[in-house]
Amino acid sequence: MREAYIVTSVRTPGCRRGKGAFAFTRPEDLLKSALNGLMERTPGVEKKDVEDILVGCAFPEAEQGLNIGRVIAQIAEFPDSTCGATVNRFCASGLEAIALQAMRIMAGYCDVAIGAGLESMSIVPMGGNLPRPHPEQALKSPEVYMSMGMTAENVANRYKITREMQDEWGFHSQAKAAQAQKAGKFKEIVPTEAVRFVEKDGITVKETFIQDFDDGVRPTTIEGLAKLRPAFAAMGSVTAGNSSQTTDGAACSLIMSGEAVKKFGVKPLAKLVVYTTAGCRADEMGVGPAYAIPKALKMAGLKVEDIGLWEVNEAFASQCIYSFQQLGLYEKKELWVSDSDKRIINVNGGAIALGHPLGCTGAKLCAQLTNGMRERGVKYGVESMCIGGGMGAAAVFELCD
Repeated sequence: MREAYIVTSVRTPGCRRGKGAFAFTRPEDLLKSALNGLMERTPGVEKKDVEDILVGCAFPEAEQGLNIGRVIAQIAEFPDSTCGATVNRFCASGLEAIALQAMRIMAGYCDVAIGAGLESMSIVPMGGNLPRPHPEQALKSPEVYMSMGMTAENVANRYKITREMQDEWGFHSQAKAAQAQKAGKFKEIVPTEAVRFVEKDGITVKETFIQDFDDGVRPTTIEGLAKLRPAFAAMGSVTAGNSSQTTDGAACSLIMSGEAVKKFGVKPLAKLVVYTTAGCRADEMGVGPAYAIPKALKMAGLKVEDIGLWEVNEAFASQCIYSFQQLGLYEKKELWVSDSDKRIINVNGGAIALGHPLGCTGAKLCAQLTNGMRERGVKYGVESMCIGGGMGAAAVFELCD
């Protein structure tokens, strides 16, 4: 079987739902900026060379519906020959898109493709515009429809993840992200055109501007986090400060076969070694990475100790902490705290600080991970996330020389 290479991987900034820079920017325009940035950063490869665009989206409807994969190919002015499709695995949708394109390349079905992720949570609400759970099934087993926040509370309660542990994790996520912004670490970000509406002379007019940073980073203190009220249960421990931000964003990766890499004379970032998913109880869906990561490592013939960089989505601090406990890494605080130069876990902050734009996240983390591997010279990196409904996904990447 052939190998599949991540040649270039980029993302837009992640901006706060409803209050951030992308609140009035259509999702198609976010992904258009990401795709154009991707191609601009890959000299020698033209849009006509891309055979297919697969877009992951958690709620593929309304402005991000109508098969956004094909629609965006047209909006971004790829030729008619560039096909497109949409895939949904909730929080892993963006990674699923990248993995499916890689598998097509490995199977010999194509040579040049794009895997992407997209979510405008400002424009298309979580749950979609008209959620309709099956009534009898909702009575029989409501867990699959359960609020993600309540599943995070379940994880905290069942596995003794205290409020103090969660707030500490949230504090370091914000601190790492603030440090990374100050140091200019987010080189995978492409400046993105956004819109806003302002009043001039009594008339509301549309303006465009360029957004080039994540606008949800909020450095804080442990004391400040401790003052926040529980968000999902009156006596709970999950708060806005130890949960992921809901955000808007897009990300994409250009994926090639070995033959295409040689043909176009490009130097790839990394190759996808394995991708897998694993199921778990729906009412504690956050523990998914604790199942998916060991499965992926076994498939790759690797151990936890072999991994030099981790990007595990911080949907909630409780589930992230539990997952790293199961890997034997949480107790080694030097691997994840903000004041350690030995950290390898969510090194520039996670979704608590940078946001979790649902269907985009898997593609976003790929951009952060692969570019981070190149910067640090790390041979193996792992990306993982929990998935609503009771799943986890994980992928192992290997740095290219």
